[in-house]
Amino acid sequence: MKFGIFYEHQLPRPWGPEGEHKLLKDALEQVELADKLGIDYVWEVEHHFLEEYSHSSAPEVFLAAASQRTSRIRLGHGIVQLPQQFNHTARVAERVATLDLVSDGRVEFGTGESSSETELGGFLIDRETKRNQWEEGLDAVTRMFAEEPFAGYDGTWFKMPPRNIIPKPLQRPHPPIWVACSRRETIHMAATKGIGALSFSFVEPHEAKGWVDDYYATLQSDQCVAGAFTVNPQVACVLPMMCHPDEETAIERGLDGGHFFGYSLAHYYVFGQHRPGQTNVWEDFQQNRAEWGFDRNIAAQTGQVLGAQLMEEGGLGSLRGAIGTPDQVRELIKKYEAAGVDQLIFVSQAGRNKHEDICESLELFAKEVMPEFADKAEAHEKQKQERLAPAIEAALARRDPPRPAPDYVIPAVMGI
Repeated sequence: MKFGIFYEHQLPRPWGPEGEHKLLKDALEQVELADKLGIDYVWEVEHHFLEEYSHSSAPEVFLAAASQRTSRIRLGHGIVQLPQQFNHTARVAERVATLDLVSDGRVEFGTGESSSETELGGFLIDRETKRNQWEEGLDAVTRMFAEEPFAGYDGTWFKMPPRNIIPKPLQRPHPPIWVACSRRETIHMAATKGIGALSFSFVEPHEAKGWVDDYYATLQSDQCVAGAFTVNPQVACVLPMMCHPDEETAIERGLDGGHFFGYSLAHYYVFGQHRPGQTNVWEDFQQNRAEWGFDRNIAAQTGQVLGAQLMEEGGLGSLRGAIGTPDQVRELIKKYEAAGVDQLIFVSQAGRNKHEDICESLELFAKEVMPEFADKAEAHEKQKQERLAPAIEAALARRDPPRPAPDYVIPAVMGI
């Protein structure tokens, strides 16, 4: 089991003129601390226009800043949106490669297509074709990394003549590839392409086991045709986290933030009616949280065995995750480890959670909980790679190789 931290850059209303400045500076300090503590990954999203939920529209800038304040933590795009009107594919390749160079080869390249109407509608992207756009973008961007020069592309959604895409990443042929997953069928699809599955659903360990078992069975079957020029066999799950020796303090410091994370996500993706610049999501959350599965009275009960969703007998569940004492958090992680999850990604910067509390929580987790799992991680990963080596080789053999350089000349043209 490896561990990551996750950033949406949440900023509930109201915020003042320095709110976003402090938000980013605090997050950079947290990443720097996580690097020193030995946490393995930091994941940064790309979202647009999602007020309060995510003020993270330029993850490549934030991760570049983080790269210069850290030395070992992996820098995860979680994710880059690949449909063309979000990001031109060549620009994605250039930015990812540059980040890989300035970070000494620490990039993890998560990809996705988005699903919120706020974003898709804002960029005039057709919901019906976004998955096909992502698939073409994934194929094209990995070829840009691996082909020298890039032989060009003539797809349905992406077309480009031959060009040499520079610079190339330090990790060859390219950084590990992931895809955002919120449903079991998307995790299955990730396995058919041999790419890592970033599950951003708050899933229970027993449910995660079904997802993991199907993922690895599929990856080792003839269904797996590498979608990149490496295979990245990984399943990661996300949970809210706040760790403190006193359970009530952990709840007080982290529960409302974790609940706001879930509520504000649902506001944009499930039930919200958003008026740009006017809707107060934090205010809506305080009034309506219980009816959408974020009941504080259920989740704040002490002495419970932790789970993603705590259940009230005969009633609705309420999000809790890894918010509790070191012993409680440890026991929850063991369940995900037993389910075969490769990485747990913790959401601590959420709602109005305080910077100082987040840092204290990370320090306690790294001291009291992480060593038990980190000590086994390297040996487990080595055994897994040895076990999967034949399947990985077969999946890569099924993929079309990089294409040779075309006979193509670009004439210089004088003009104004």
